[in-house]
Amino acid sequence: MQIKLWEKILGSGFYTGYIPFASGTFASAVALAVYFIPGFEKNYIIIPITLLFFLIGIPIGTKFEKVYGKDPGECTIDEIAGMWMSLLFIPKNILYAVICFFIWRFFDIIKPYPARNLEKVNGGLGIMIDDFVAALYSLITIHLTIFLINRFS
Repeated sequence: MQIKLWEKILGSGFYTGYIPFASGTFASAVALAVYFIPGFEKNYIIIPITLLFFLIGIPIGTKFEKVYGKDPGECTIDEIAGMWMSLLFIPKNILYAVICFFIWRFFDIIKPYPARNLEKVNGGLGIMIDDFVAALYSLITIHLTIFLINRFS
Protein backbone atom coordinates (compact mmCIF):
# COMPACT_ATOMS: atom_id res chain seq x y z
CA MET A 1 0.00 0.00 0.00
CA GLN A 2 1.28 3.43 -0.94
CA ILE A 3 0.64 6.47 1.19
CA LYS A 4 0.13 9.62 -0.87
CA LEU A 5 2.34 12.63 -0.11
CA TRP A 6 -0.49 14.74 1.35
CA GLU A 7 -1.56 11.77 3.53
CA LYS A 8 2.02 11.34 4.72
CA ILE A 9 2.31 15.05 5.59
CA LEU A 10 -0.99 15.17 7.51
CA GLY A 11 -0.84 11.64 8.92
CA SER A 12 2.63 12.15 10.32
CA GLY A 13 1.65 15.47 11.88
CA PHE A 14 3.76 17.48 9.44
CA TYR A 15 6.52 14.83 9.60
CA THR A 16 6.77 14.83 13.40
CA GLY A 17 5.86 11.13 13.31
CA TYR A 18 9.24 10.40 11.78
CA ILE A 19 11.14 11.89 14.72
CA PRO A 20 12.60 8.76 16.39
CA PHE A 21 11.60 9.74 19.95
CA ALA A 22 8.61 11.52 21.54
CA SER A 23 6.89 11.94 18.17
CA GLY A 24 3.53 12.55 19.85
CA THR A 25 4.99 15.32 21.99
CA PHE A 26 6.58 16.95 18.94
CA ALA A 27 3.29 16.71 17.04
CA SER A 28 1.45 18.30 19.97
CA ALA A 29 4.03 21.10 20.03
CA VAL A 30 3.48 21.72 16.30
CA ALA A 31 -0.29 21.81 16.89
CA LEU A 32 0.26 24.31 19.70
CA ALA A 33 2.41 26.48 17.41
CA VAL A 34 -0.32 26.41 14.73
CA TYR A 35 -2.83 27.44 17.41
CA PHE A 36 -0.88 30.67 17.87
CA ILE A 37 -1.44 31.69 14.24
CA PRO A 38 -3.62 34.80 14.63
CA GLY A 39 -7.30 33.88 14.38
CA PHE A 40 -6.81 30.11 14.50
CA GLU A 41 -8.50 29.99 17.94
CA LYS A 42 -11.75 31.39 16.56
CA ASN A 43 -14.48 28.76 16.88
CA TYR A 44 -15.42 28.95 13.20
CA ILE A 45 -11.82 28.00 12.32
CA ILE A 46 -10.53 25.65 15.04
CA ILE A 47 -13.68 23.51 15.39
CA PRO A 48 -14.04 22.56 11.70
CA ILE A 49 -10.29 22.02 11.27
CA THR A 50 -10.13 19.83 14.38
CA LEU A 51 -13.14 17.84 13.23
CA LEU A 52 -11.64 17.50 9.76
CA PHE A 53 -8.37 16.19 11.20
CA PHE A 54 -10.22 13.65 13.36
CA LEU A 55 -12.30 12.47 10.39
CA ILE A 56 -9.51 12.26 7.80
CA GLY A 57 -7.29 10.72 10.46
CA ILE A 58 -9.39 7.56 10.34
CA PRO A 59 -8.66 6.53 6.73
CA ILE A 60 -5.13 7.94 6.86
CA GLY A 61 -4.47 6.10 10.13
CA THR A 62 -5.72 2.87 8.53
CA LYS A 63 -3.19 3.32 5.73
CA PHE A 64 -0.40 4.05 8.21
CA GLU A 65 -1.28 0.86 10.14
CA LYS A 66 -1.12 -1.22 6.97
CA VAL A 67 2.34 0.17 6.18
CA TYR A 68 3.91 0.57 9.65
CA GLY A 69 1.94 -1.78 11.96
CA LYS A 70 -0.55 -1.37 14.81
CA ASP A 71 -0.93 2.24 16.06
CA PRO A 72 2.43 3.31 14.63
CA GLY A 73 4.48 6.14 16.08
CA GLU A 74 4.75 7.54 12.56
CA CYS A 75 1.04 8.45 12.67
CA THR A 76 0.64 11.59 14.78
CA ILE A 77 -2.42 13.21 13.22
CA ASP A 78 -4.27 12.04 16.34
CA GLU A 79 -2.00 14.15 18.56
CA ILE A 80 -2.53 17.20 16.33
CA ALA A 81 -6.32 16.86 16.52
CA GLY A 82 -6.26 16.01 20.24
CA MET A 83 -4.15 19.05 21.08
CA TRP A 84 -6.47 21.36 19.15
CA MET A 85 -9.53 19.81 20.76
CA SER A 86 -7.96 20.37 24.19
CA LEU A 87 -7.56 24.08 23.37
CA LEU A 88 -11.20 24.65 22.45
CA PHE A 89 -12.95 27.57 24.14
CA ILE A 90 -10.05 28.63 26.36
CA PRO A 91 -8.82 32.23 26.44
CA LYS A 92 -5.86 32.49 24.10
CA ASN A 93 -2.78 33.19 26.18
CA ILE A 94 0.57 31.51 26.57
CA LEU A 95 0.09 30.40 30.19
CA TYR A 96 -3.21 28.61 29.56
CA ALA A 97 -1.93 27.10 26.31
CA VAL A 98 1.22 25.72 27.95
CA ILE A 99 -0.79 24.30 30.87
CA CYS A 100 -3.15 22.77 28.33
CA PHE A 101 -0.22 21.23 26.45
CA PHE A 102 0.98 19.43 29.58
CA ILE A 103 -2.53 18.33 30.56
CA TRP A 104 -3.07 16.98 27.04
CA ARG A 105 0.23 15.08 27.03
CA PHE A 106 -0.61 13.61 30.46
CA PHE A 107 -3.99 12.27 29.34
CA ASP A 108 -2.68 11.13 25.95
CA ILE A 109 0.12 9.16 27.58
CA ILE A 110 -1.76 7.58 30.51
CA LYS A 111 -5.01 7.06 28.54
CA PRO A 112 -7.51 6.70 31.40
CA TYR A 113 -10.58 4.51 30.96
CA PRO A 114 -12.07 4.07 28.41
CA ALA A 115 -9.32 5.54 26.20
CA ARG A 116 -6.92 2.63 26.80
CA ASN A 117 -9.58 0.11 25.79
CA LEU A 118 -10.46 2.07 22.65
CA GLU A 119 -6.80 1.97 21.61
CA LYS A 120 -7.36 -1.74 20.90
CA VAL A 121 -9.76 -0.96 18.04
CA ASN A 122 -8.07 -1.79 14.75
CA GLY A 123 -7.28 0.67 12.00
CA GLY A 124 -7.53 4.41 11.91
CA LEU A 125 -10.61 4.47 14.12
CA GLY A 126 -8.57 2.96 16.96
CA ILE A 127 -5.76 5.45 16.37
CA MET A 128 -8.13 8.42 16.51
CA ILE A 129 -10.84 7.43 19.03
CA ASP A 130 -8.57 6.91 22.05
CA ASP A 131 -7.08 10.37 21.51
CA PHE A 132 -10.56 11.85 21.13
CA VAL A 133 -11.47 10.53 24.58
CA ALA A 134 -8.14 11.67 26.07
CA ALA A 135 -8.77 15.11 24.53
CA LEU A 136 -12.20 15.24 26.19
CA TYR A 137 -10.56 14.61 29.57
CA SER A 138 -7.97 17.26 28.76
CA LEU A 139 -10.61 19.77 27.65
CA ILE A 140 -12.58 19.34 30.87
CA THR A 141 -9.44 19.51 33.01
CA ILE A 142 -8.07 22.68 31.39
CA HIS A 143 -11.40 24.44 31.83
CA LEU A 144 -11.54 23.44 35.50
CA THR A 145 -7.92 24.55 35.92
CA ILE A 146 -8.61 27.95 34.35
CA PHE A 147 -11.68 28.34 36.54
CA LEU A 148 -9.62 27.60 39.66
CA ILE A 149 -6.79 29.92 38.57
CA ASN A 150 -9.27 32.76 38.06
CA ARG A 151 -11.19 31.96 41.26
CA PHE A 152 -8.17 31.96 43.54
CA SER A 153 -5.93 34.58 41.97
